Amino acid sequence: MEQLSASQKDNQISADIAQEILRAVVSIAYGSVEIVIHENKVVQIECREKIRLSPSGSGRKTSKS
Repeated sequence: MEQLSASQKDNQISADIAQEILRAVVSIAYGSVEIVIHENKVVQIECREKIRLSPSGSGRKTSKS
């Protein structure tokens, strides 16, 4: 098992924060997720969702899974 130094432990994020980041990523089809860090801590998660319209302008473009 690998031992972490004190500075590495300080830089680790909690499971709750990791879950919030993952939730932000999977909640959007097109866009970006920005994580704001202040003094080695995640303080904000911003989601920017892009709405892609079909070329005819008739509505949202959906991705097939």
